[in-house]
Amino acid sequence: MKSVLVILTQANLANLQVHESLSATMVLATFGCDVKVLLQDAALSLLHSEVQFDQLKHAFKVASNMVDSFEFYDLSPVLVENKNRNAIFVTQAQQEIEFVEFSPELIQSFDFVLYW
Repeated sequence: MKSVLVILTQANLANLQVHESLSATMVLATFGCDVKVLLQDAALSLLHSEVQFDQLKHAFKVASNMVDSFEFYDLSPVLVENKNRNAIFVTQAQQEIEFVEFSPELIQSFDFVLYW
């Protein structure tokens, strides 16, 4: 079985790309890939699932709802860098989180790396 590290960097309500990235990640998991998701930078906002979509304020739907369903795709726990352990979105997250050190060793432990 191939292992894939998906690194997401896009914010929750920023653009359509985050939806496409999450959808592709779920498809990989559905078809037998061992997938781990690492949230970096603005993508930490995907852990904030209490955001309400307002079509007058937001151009895109809330992507964090997709992250909430990760457990059904065997995508839990979500990986977060140790340096972000105390970030507000991380400390208030409802999802299962595993803290990792982002290093060449982590990258090399996967067959493929997708960076979105």
